[in-house]
Amino acid sequence: MKLYGYFRSSAAYRVRIALNLKGLDYERVAVDLVNGEQRSGDNLARNPQGLVPTLETDDGARLTQSLAICEYLDERYPDPPLLPSDAEARARVRALAQLIACEIHPLDNLKVLKYLTGELGLDEAAKLTWYRHWIAEGFDALEMSLADSPATGAFCHGDAPGLADLCLVPQVFNAKRFECDLSGYPTLRRIAERCETLEAFQRARPEHQPDAT
Repeated sequence: MKLYGYFRSSAAYRVRIALNLKGLDYERVAVDLVNGEQRSGDNLARNPQGLVPTLETDDGARLTQSLAICEYLDERYPDPPLLPSDAEARARVRALAQLIACEIHPLDNLKVLKYLTGELGLDEAAKLTWYRHWIAEGFDALEMSLADSPATGAFCHGDAPGLADLCLVPQVFNAKRFECDLSGYPTLRRIAERCETLEAFQRARPEHQPDAT
């Protein structure tokens, strides 16, 4: 398999963790988002949205959207599972994952931040204010969801890492990178720190990717 991604892309980071948790071998192919390679003809042929990641499977299929890729991997390679066996528990995990991937991340990704400073002319301070506001709003809800639930264990759901955790860790990584105040999120910090003790998460970190700069 080939994973087309960028070392600091949260979405690609999620998929790297999933592949590592599954113990799958894959080739990493860099798409430089800063220099605009995502809009090249080759990348648009793989991913018409001009985004990363794209997973090229071992039978030649090209899959996009990180959560869809992770669920594909879970169905094709079910051990260890990324989702619980119980329907209600699966819905909880998907809701946590989507809170991050569909609500927090889209407001703070690179193309949005570049639009704020480029097209709209915001300065760096205003950009950071935007970023930190939306992180705080999302993390407030996520902390409450996790801290108040008996289903939360060592990880977001129970005592094994899953779909919600592989969304959480990249978002916490980025929040730290932009110097967000995380003191009010003890549950998020505890779970992220626990995840980081696992090799699958460590190997997926941005600084360990071939295109890290």
